[in-house]
Amino acid sequence: MDTHNSRVVTASRLVHAQPEAIFAAIADPSRQPEWDGNDNLTQAAGGQRVRKVGDTFSMTLTTGATRMNHVVEFEEGKLIAWKPSPLEEAPPGHLWRWELTPEGDATRVTHTYDWTDLRDEARLPRARATRAENLRASIDRLADLVE
Repeated sequence: MDTHNSRVVTASRLVHAQPEAIFAAIADPSRQPEWDGNDNLTQAAGGQRVRKVGDTFSMTLTTGATRMNHVVEFEEGKLIAWKPSPLEEAPPGHLWRWELTPEGDATRVTHTYDWTDLRDEARLPRARATRAENLRASIDRLADLVE
């Protein structure tokens, strides 16, 4: 049986850029395929910039499937989190979160994948395969874009 701790994966590092620049790249879904460390995203239409809880944005996956992402946490320049779902379905329970904290002239970027509430059996193998290394790869690629 999975424990709570094994269902929350986190990576963090300092990025030498201002939080606003980093957040702009995260909150614009059309930029996400550039830095996706899971190599799971192919494209997202422009004009979907996230601005508040309740916003949604769609992404095309490498499998060709489209996912709708439901923003559930948002604080401009600091925090954004969303729950993905198949089109026209409720989110199955997993969440992607980004937190930005200024530290001197850099920003601590923390990326979390939380599948504590994931109940879709078909998605569990992929969730279990998501490691801190994947999340760190996203942060590293994001840093390459903004530093």
